[in-house]
Amino acid sequence: MFVILVYDFNEKRVAKALKIARKYLHWVQNSVFEGEISQANYKKLKIELQNIMNPDEDSVIFYTFRTQKYWLREEFGLKKGDDEFIL
Repeated sequence: MFVILVYDFNEKRVAKALKIARKYLHWVQNSVFEGEISQANYKKLKIELQNIMNPDEDSVIFYTFRTQKYWLREEFGLKKGDDEFIL
């Protein structure tokens, strides 16, 4: 599956969230990641983020797609993420 992850963590935990997300997905820009991921790794990623987050202060949003066939990505302005993942 293809996943877009967007998170907003308190500054005390944001570095930990970044480290976790980078294990599974490609960094796009501040607090945004995307990439192909297996069901098993998707579950691990969600659990790891839930373990460090404070639900009263932090938030996580996952957008999941079964395929990239009907997906379009457009970029404008300064490119912040890795160049290794370009569609």
